[in-house]
Amino acid sequence: MTALVPVLVCSAIVSYLMGGLNGAIMLSRAVYHQDIRELGSKNPGFTNFKRVYGNGIVSWLVIVIDMLKTVLPVLGTALIMSNVLHIEHFGWQFGAQFSGLFCMIGHCFPVWYKFKGGKAFITGFATIWFVDWRMALAAMAVFFIVLFIGKYMSVASCSAAFFCPIALASLSPESIWVELMAIAAALLVILRHWPNFVKLAHGTESKFSLRGKKKSDGEEKPAEQKDKKAQPAKTKTDAKPKAKTEKKSSASKARHSK
Repeated sequence: MTALVPVLVCSAIVSYLMGGLNGAIMLSRAVYHQDIRELGSKNPGFTNFKRVYGNGIVSWLVIVIDMLKTVLPVLGTALIMSNVLHIEHFGWQFGAQFSGLFCMIGHCFPVWYKFKGGKAFITGFATIWFVDWRMALAAMAVFFIVLFIGKYMSVASCSAAFFCPIALASLSPESIWVELMAIAAALLVILRHWPNFVKLAHGTESKFSLRGKKKSDGEEKPAEQKDKKAQPAKTKTDAKPKAKTEKKSSASKARHSK
């Protein structure tokens, strides 16, 4: 039992730091030399990345990075808790959920990017497979059903997150702590999607599409933003010479008609 606290402290630190490695931010900087947090909806997540940069392989690499950064600390913590410590009620499920929760916190509030991160759905989705694969299957089914019907990624993500602790409770988790951390993780995902609910209320939330770039209402593509910046603004002085030339041309036409 004395080894539990140091293991949890180390797991929390490593999980938080690895969770803060954001695939969308890293790839937007490395590949496109831009910051995804300044484009589209300004959220550093897969949906906004795909909407801004299209449906190419780079967009799907965002998911791969966000899942890998979660799998490594979650799996490591779960193995240590179950195979090394052997403490009752603090086994595989506890280790996986504990590490996953701190990965999600790191993703939302990363120290690497001035605490401006994403919404942690993919990080949470990677975690639940190690907590209980039956819960993960059920949550995945809820996610795809809601996404297929409504086409809103935010609603589908929050619906799956909300369903996770309910499903886990019915599957008898190894301790009450696992259930409480699952509830905390679900609340984190839902609260991080609050701006999306505001957009839904105003009818401005963009629908998800597997096709390429999709320009949402009132939202400009990066290229269009650059073009607008490059174009010089028309001033009043530019308009005056035009008016004078028009007057001269009309006067000359009147003379010729006479």
